[in-house]
Amino acid sequence: MDTNDDQNNSPAYDVRPWGSFTVLDEGTNYKVKRIEVLPGKRLSYQRHSRRAEHWYVVSGIAKVTLNGVEKLVNSGEAIDIARETAHRVENPEGSELLVFIETQTGDYFGEDDIVRLEDDFGRN
Repeated sequence: MDTNDDQNNSPAYDVRPWGSFTVLDEGTNYKVKRIEVLPGKRLSYQRHSRRAEHWYVVSGIAKVTLNGVEKLVNSGEAIDIARETAHRVENPEGSELLVFIETQTGDYFGEDDIVRLEDDFGRN
């Protein structure tokens, strides 16, 4: 029995070219994901108009780009991404998996709120 069908339209777990994510919880004004980024991979450089994000790194090192400025975020550290901020996360490690918890807050969390500025996998 799939108890997720009536709760939302987003998958609880999804595999992407850069790794995977699991939706841990969501409500009217928030969504929480566990995100895994494979070594040497990165997500698209993007921004959102209807949500902000808070990333807490639990394993590995995240190379985060915010509006063109790069910063390393170590395990046990966090970073905030305001609405409309261009952002990207990358796993610069040679072998270790990057794992972080993403808390989204706002009024909409659909994939169509993603404006991709650059993407390694040819997505728009």
